[in-house]
Amino acid sequence: MVRNPILPGFNPDPSICRVGLDYYIATSTFEWYPGVQIHHSTDLVNWRLVKRPLDRASQLDMRGNPDSGGVWAPCLSYADGKFWLVYTDVKRIDGNFKDAHNYIVTAPAIEGPWSEPTYVNSSGFDPSLFHDDDGKKWFLNMLWNHVSHGVGGSPKHPSFAGILLQEYDAEAGKLIGPVKNIFAGSDHGLVEGPHLLKRNDWYYLTTAEGGTGYDHAVTMARSKTIDGPYELHPDIHLITSKDAPDAPLQRAGHGQIVETPDGEVYHTHLCSRPLPGVRRSPLGRETAIQKCEWGADGWLRLSGNAPVPRLTVPAPSGIPEITTEKPGEIRDDFDDPVLPLGFQWLRTPYPERLFSLTEKPGALRLFGRESIGSWYDQSLVARRQEHFSFRAETELSFNPSTFQQAAGLVHYYNRHKFHFLAVTHDSEKGRVLTILSCPGDWPNGKLSFPLSEPLPLTGDGPVRLALDVDGAALKFFVWDAERWNLVGPVLDASVISDEGGRGEHGSFTGAFVGMAAFDTSGAACPADFDYFSYAGRDG
Repeated sequence: MVRNPILPGFNPDPSICRVGLDYYIATSTFEWYPGVQIHHSTDLVNWRLVKRPLDRASQLDMRGNPDSGGVWAPCLSYADGKFWLVYTDVKRIDGNFKDAHNYIVTAPAIEGPWSEPTYVNSSGFDPSLFHDDDGKKWFLNMLWNHVSHGVGGSPKHPSFAGILLQEYDAEAGKLIGPVKNIFAGSDHGLVEGPHLLKRNDWYYLTTAEGGTGYDHAVTMARSKTIDGPYELHPDIHLITSKDAPDAPLQRAGHGQIVETPDGEVYHTHLCSRPLPGVRRSPLGRETAIQKCEWGADGWLRLSGNAPVPRLTVPAPSGIPEITTEKPGEIRDDFDDPVLPLGFQWLRTPYPERLFSLTEKPGALRLFGRESIGSWYDQSLVARRQEHFSFRAETELSFNPSTFQQAAGLVHYYNRHKFHFLAVTHDSEKGRVLTILSCPGDWPNGKLSFPLSEPLPLTGDGPVRLALDVDGAALKFFVWDAERWNLVGPVLDASVISDEGGRGEHGSFTGAFVGMAAFDTSGAACPADFDYFSYAGRDG
């Protein structure tokens, strides 16, 4: 069986591509660097992260991008002997405008080398590229209309102004011919995320609708000609949990169709798993996949007909019943000169300013830069939270000389949602532990300090720190040579989620756990992390 989600933790907007017997899924990374996650599988059951292709300044520079800006909704395809990756870099998300620039890169293999980007357009986000059987290529994206009443206006959601189609000349590297608005969406509104499939002389268009919250859905339409008119699926929505509030997979929508070599059909989609009793999703929007069937009427439906996604679905026929179990604990000792693939940082294509794995061999050295939550030069290296309950540990060597210098262990979503256990300096007590917390104070990002007084640290040697999350409860710990001691009160871990603070349509990533350092004096005080471990407990 395929067990959903197949990509747990922050992995939204899945675009799936099959090449021979190999499947690849590309997902959004937003402000996290390098850009776009690509996972590989041969059975749709077991998946492995293999590449983040947008890894240099000429392809992607997100310094200054807002929280939940950056790389939205990539589209991965294969044609003409190479992979094509379409992506958006969103520079603004608030107010009437979405400054969203669309690009294409190509590569002969997933591992690369990936090309320099070709700029395409900026008329809207969620771009995709369709390779027709006559050799033509067609570029699609949603149209953003800033001259409107915006979301919630009249008519409904007028800023989402339909799906655009235009021919793409690959040799010239530009769009050609007329641009046409081919699909206005259903009455559900907020049409985005277009993908095309051709079957039996029909063009099938799947889109995301309803916003990426609890009303999200995959909507389907079809036409005999690529530029329409498109007729809606008789059920309108192919996948949705909007009418099933108790379903384990919520916020289901935005995905793509794939066929196996034997003609079986599956559809990826994003989803989330809210904490029990709380409409908050700390793991963010995850990737799931559903088995589908073509009906006698020529329309695709989930197996069993109901549009509500399932936790388990049949794997493709002929697949051995082997599931690769992920290790219960992941420990990185930073012995190699390359950052382990599970980690990312924020926004900048110049990581050498933020960290080094060679200045102190066997340790990850962070250089204290701008404040935690900065949109420019933030030294934070972290991995996705993939379990509702987990424990993370690290050992830190750090000797600050001013309160402006801090380093430690962080549970992080964005600048207004984090809990940070930090070693810093106090003018009276010397080296101390403190907690810097921002429990969802949007848009101000005002800090709270859950410790009534900083906790003095003995000596100047390494400090072992830990955090334990159990659902909505977070506890920090410090090691005193004999035992782990609780530091501060139990904190609200549920706020480190999509819905925390600004609400379900305001944040689009997921919770991370990792190491951070800042030095607002400008001295770039180094912090050395000897190891980092992550152990999930909920399977």
